[in-house]
Parts: sequence; C-alpha cells; structure tokens
Amino acid sequence: MQLPQVVNMFGGDLLRRYGQKVYKLSLHGGFSCPNRDGTLGRGGCTFCNVASFADENRQFLSVAEQFAEQTGRIDRAKRYLAYFQAYTSTYAEVRELDRLYRQALEQADIVGICIGTRPDCVPPAVLDLLAEYRQQGYEVWLELGLQSAQDKTLHRINRGHDFACYQRTAVLARQRGLQVCAHLIIGLPGEDIAHNRDTLEKVLAAGVDGLKLHPLLVVEGSTMAAAWRAGRLPVLTLEHYTALAGELIRRTPPEVLFHRISASARRPTLLAPLWCENTFTGMNAIYQDLLANGPQGAALGTPYQGMKPRLS
Repeated sequence: MQLPQVVNMFGGDLLRRYGQKVYKLSLHGGFSCPNRDGTLGRGGCTFCNVASFADENRQFLSVAEQFAEQTGRIDRAKRYLAYFQAYTSTYAEVRELDRLYRQALEQADIVGICIGTRPDCVPPAVLDLLAEYRQQGYEVWLELGLQSAQDKTLHRINRGHDFACYQRTAVLARQRGLQVCAHLIIGLPGEDIAHNRDTLEKVLAAGVDGLKLHPLLVVEGSTMAAAWRAGRLPVLTLEHYTALAGELIRRTPPEVLFHRISASARRPTLLAPLWCENTFTGMNAIYQDLLANGPQGAALGTPYQGMKPRLS
C-alpha cells in the first residue's frame, strides 16, 4: 500500500521536510473537558469514550516519563512531535498550559507540538502562547474536534458548540500562523453524503491545513452504545465508509494534508463496526478506491501528483 501516491498524507509530508521519519507521541496532560465537568454539560459527546483512543494510565506519569516510555520502544524514528490528545488539551490556565507544553518541547529530538482540543476552548491568550512556540521554530498544529459542520448534528451529539464557533477559532489561529487540523466523523446519526460534502466545503472555506477523517465508532462507555444495543443506531459497512471517504478525499485540494483517513479501536472497548478493529483495513480499502477512481483533488480537476521532494 502506497498511500502517499494518492493522498497527501501528513507522515509523508514530515518525511519530505525533515528528511527522516517523524513519530507522533501521544501524551496525556491530565485535562478534563467542559462538556463533562458541568461547565457546559455532563457525560460528554454521545460518541465519546476517551479510553478508546488514549491510555488513561499515562495521566499519572510526568511528560518526561511518558516521553521516555514511548521512545524506548520506537526504533523507526529519531525525531518526534508531542501530541496532547486526551480530552480538551487547552482546558487550563495559560500559565499551566505553558508549563506543561514546555515540558514536552524541552525533550530531546522534539520538533513540534500538536494540541487536540475543542473550538470553544481556545481563547486568544492560548493562541498567542502557541504562536510563541511557532516563532521559536517549533512546528505547531492546533487539532480542532469539529466532527460536523451541521448545527443540528452538533446539537444531537451534545457537542456544546456550533459551527460558527469553529470558524472563529480556525480563522484566529491561522491569522497567527498556526496550522489547523479539523477532525471530521463520517456516519453520524442523521447524516448522509450530502451533509458530509457540505461539512467539507464549509471547513475548506473557513481555511484549513489538515484533516482527519474518522468512521463513527461505537465504543463501550459512550451514550451511543445504548442506542446501538437497542438497534437504533446503524453503523457503516467498510464498503460504505470507503465510498464516502474516497469521495471527500477527491473533493479536497491537494495541498491539504490528511493526518488520518480512518480510525480504529480494540475490543472489548470497540462495539461496532468490527472492521475498525484493524487500522489498516480501512486505509487499504480507501487506497484501492483512490487508485480506481482518482486521487486526492481529482474531483476538483487538480489531482494530487504523488509524493515528491519538497523544495526548501
């Protein structure tokens, strides 16, 4: 499978720019979420169980300990991006955020930082802090969990913000030179390909540097798990997800980086769809679809030309 030949993948872009593999280390900052602690709501988003994608035990280790634990078993890379992934990784006072982020940036061979958060939890002071790191020469990505640009869907899944909130944050971040990656879920209740296309178009219009596409995962501990068990929540087949993701990728300009085109979780946390238990199942199916029907950008008349060396 040669995904970088048909999709502008983030990993390939890092390889071009740094001349070697750059590995993304997932760090747990011990953050909470305003949609869980009562500030906005309780219970979180209806699809969410952080344990499905983050190791909750890591929050009891320091950043340095987490870094050492992961780099000690990685032999494919010598340079790293620090990725604060779990919960809302800007949900603290700016001084505390700076202390925590700098612990990561001070580790050996770190080239930058990725911050996963909600668009309603990134005040100007946090954007200014991240812009300072960029000015110091670090690569900085602000990863915004949007999931959908449809306000009805956002309300249905209990996000606690609307699309206009995302637009404001994305614009303010990019004005400061920060790179923005939007997370989008395919297969949310009540949505079809027309909603997915509209979401992509709105995100592109707002300005974006990277995208993460995820199929809807039904995971233990989420509100959606009960609906799925009651037979009220259909899930995507591999074939359906592949067709939807392939179409969206072909509608994405070739300069936009895809950080992810599928997602996975493990049983018993993962309830459905079970094809998501293997990371490469979805990736390979989408690769085959893009080979057959055209690469990234093909639907726009600007097909991605494959991985080429980047000029400095």
